[in-house]
Amino acid sequence: MQIVLFAALLLVAEVIGTIGGFGSSMLVMPIATAFMPFEKALGLTAIFHVLSNAAKMVLFREGFSRRLILWMGVPAVIGVVIGARAASYLSHDLLRVMLGILLVVMALFLLLAPWWRLRADRRAAIWGGAISGSVAGVVGTGGAIRGLVLSAFGLEKSMFIATSAWIDMGVDLSRSVVYFLQGFVEERTWTYLPLLAMIGFTGTWMGKRILVHVPQERFRGLVLGLVLVVGAYLLAQPFL
Repeated sequence: MQIVLFAALLLVAEVIGTIGGFGSSMLVMPIATAFMPFEKALGLTAIFHVLSNAAKMVLFREGFSRRLILWMGVPAVIGVVIGARAASYLSHDLLRVMLGILLVVMALFLLLAPWWRLRADRRAAIWGGAISGSVAGVVGTGGAIRGLVLSAFGLEKSMFIATSAWIDMGVDLSRSVVYFLQGFVEERTWTYLPLLAMIGFTGTWMGKRILVHVPQERFRGLVLGLVLVVGAYLLAQPFL
């Protein structure tokens, strides 16, 4: 029964993560930690996102930004390796709270001041990639930070999702290797691969179908709204 509930929650998370444009790790990590220890949840989340990113790369193959994949992807991979190595030594609870505060403040500011934009240049992309990768390595989710940075570049929604997926693939492959070497990936996780792949593809497909009905001009607001919800959840998690 637990596996059925877990699979259903993963599917919902993948649909929401696809619509938001920056993956479902922000939702999958809290879900996974309800079913397993934090370190094992890190390992399963990374493996699951390799599969869900592959689905996005296939289903959103209409176009992506090569320069952003390079500018954000390389620093993100370096950051995630460092963060994943540090995951065994840092306080996950403190980092979750700090991440929650950052996301709430940034999302509220950008929603209340829609005229303001992060500078859409190489420096913002490099730092955004490095920070999102490092955070993903430590607490299992950096997609919301990547979404905040990518939203500054005004990408069409399908290109936004495809670009984010290509960057995230490098991040998740890298941290999966580090987590595996650190013993964070349980043996039973490998038996779940067919189920995880099916959930990743189905959730991405459903999210894409819903996204068709979201006007481009509302997409940025949707992304920021989801970032705000995730930040608020991270702050409330210790009290739940």
